[in-house]
Amino acid sequence: MAETLKKGSRVTGAAREKLAADLKKKYDSGASIRALAEETGRSYGFVHRMLSESGVTLRGRGGATRGKKTATS
Repeated sequence: MAETLKKGSRVTGAAREKLAADLKKKYDSGASIRALAEETGRSYGFVHRMLSESGVTLRGRGGATRGKKTATS
C-alpha cells in the first residue's frame, strides 16, 4: 500500500485508514517513526500524526525497550 503513494499526495478515506493500520502494526512490532517515514516516503510529522490518530501509545525517545535489565553483580 505505502509503495503506491506519491510523495506529497493527500491520503484520505479508506486509503488513509489502511495506511494508518499498516503503520500502527509496524510501529507496535518495533519499527521507529523515522524508519516508517523513510519506508513510506512521507515525513516524520506525517507518520507521527497518523500513529497518533490511530490511537497508538508512542514510545519515549531512545527506541524500543528491551525489557528489564537484570543485575549481574
